[in-house]
Amino acid sequence: MIDPAQIVLFLVIIILTTLLVALGIQVFFILRELRRAVAKANKILEDTGIITESVSTPLATLSTLMMGIKTGISAANLLKNVSKFGEKKIEDKNDGELKSDDSLSEDKKPLIRRFFKGASRKSNL
Repeated sequence: MIDPAQIVLFLVIIILTTLLVALGIQVFFILRELRRAVAKANKILEDTGIITESVSTPLATLSTLMMGIKTGISAANLLKNVSKFGEKKIEDKNDGELKSDDSLSEDKKPLIRRFFKGASRKSNL
């Protein structure tokens, strides 16, 4: 016959088996939800990448345009400064003819700027 200890052991085994099956089902549902959450997060990250790329492309184009405008302004200023130091044509009020830089007096010639205002290196040697 069956002892009471065998009955208790049989009941414990049945209870533990049902609990482990229930836990296994719960873990399966949790893992399935985790997979869905990861898929949604991946989709959100992909959309964020697309949005970031669509915003950064016009900004890069705008930056390139601004740098081109800045370079153009610098070139215009350089040409303006070069034309000041080139041959100046001044209309003489008396006879209406044009004169070059050579005919200008010393006080009207452009000032030459130097980086070093001290004695030159040759005199120190």
